[in-house]
Amino acid sequence: MENNQKINCTVSSCKYNDRKNKGCNLEEIQVTPKENCNTKKQDESMCGSYECE
Repeated sequence: MENNQKINCTVSSCKYNDRKNKGCNLEEIQVTPKENCNTKKQDESMCGSYECE
């Protein structure tokens, strides 16, 4: 699925963070639910591709 979407990122501790452009350098991300969370609210998921610098 290629539709030229952009992933914005301000998580400066992630090694994929492009601080200059406030974006994510990964070509795709893995979004995963938080452990033991079934709230169906905005904070239920997070980026599973995060890696510390």
